[in-house]
Amino acid sequence: MAEYISLAHGNGGRFMRELIESVIAPALGDVLLESGHDATQLQNIATDQQLMITSDGFTVKPLEFPGGDIGSLAVHGCINDLAVCGATPLYLSLNLFIEEGFDVETLQRILHSLRDAALDAQVRIACGDTKVVPRGEGSGVYIATTGIGSKPANLQLGFELIEDGDAILVSGPVGDHGIAVMLAREQFGLRGDVRSDAASVLPYTRALHDLSGLRFMRDPTRGGLATVLNEILHARGYGMLVHAEKIPVRDPVRMVCEMLGYDPMYLACEGRVVAVVAADQAETALARWQALSGAQQPSVIGHINKSLQHVVLQTELGGQRMLEELEDDPLPRIC
Repeated sequence: MAEYISLAHGNGGRFMRELIESVIAPALGDVLLESGHDATQLQNIATDQQLMITSDGFTVKPLEFPGGDIGSLAVHGCINDLAVCGATPLYLSLNLFIEEGFDVETLQRILHSLRDAALDAQVRIACGDTKVVPRGEGSGVYIATTGIGSKPANLQLGFELIEDGDAILVSGPVGDHGIAVMLAREQFGLRGDVRSDAASVLPYTRALHDLSGLRFMRDPTRGGLATVLNEILHARGYGMLVHAEKIPVRDPVRMVCEMLGYDPMYLACEGRVVAVVAADQAETALARWQALSGAQQPSVIGHINKSLQHVVLQTELGGQRMLEELEDDPLPRIC
């Protein structure tokens, strides 16, 4: 096997077969379903379950960063979209877009990381495809995934279920992923020990499934916490009041944001959940998350208030400001 990817590795012939057989399949190991066909038959889903499907693409730069890489991110990002809808992820498709000249050793590291994330989440890679693009057109490697999962038919979540007075919770500190990737780029001459929060959120979502007052869950990826809150505002028509002192932000993240003018409310997370829960069940939900979290600091950050027209942030100094929708992209190529 060559040390670097060539265009011939995407031509469907011998070199492509060698890439799949010598690099991709061995790296993925047990999470890859073996099939000699162009499609794979999935196991039957129980009759009391609903099938769920989601799709995602990953173009993060750099490809490897403290706390993760594009491989583990491709798994976590896709399965988390299923998890916050109440589903258990079962299968993934995997599509690799590799740039000519990309080194095979780095590709193997990324695939091993992807495999480990899939093993941890107990999902199988059911199908996939590999393409090679000319040098200068691919930033190393892009990954696209589609996820299939199942959810209990009686578990209903959605914007329309949110009610006035409901509590808003976040499962841990915000902004870690955005700052970790930004520091890894070394664009501003800054270095730090911030690690991405990229991880499966399945333990956090499953912990709330049996709460009758669970209304809605979302993972605050691109656009961060503020974007999720604005999605609720526009979908439900209810404003909300959230409290800055209750929103967990790690000190190193806060310091970098203050130095460079970023707002942690808009920075991507890759291992957090925002949940809306009936007010009388908020402490139960919080206690369950605290039992899982260790030092992750889950918190009730505010409440839905239908008399408000905006997402209102109560500052630590006692003032108020509106958290508007994200317009500019503060950190492109973040996931």
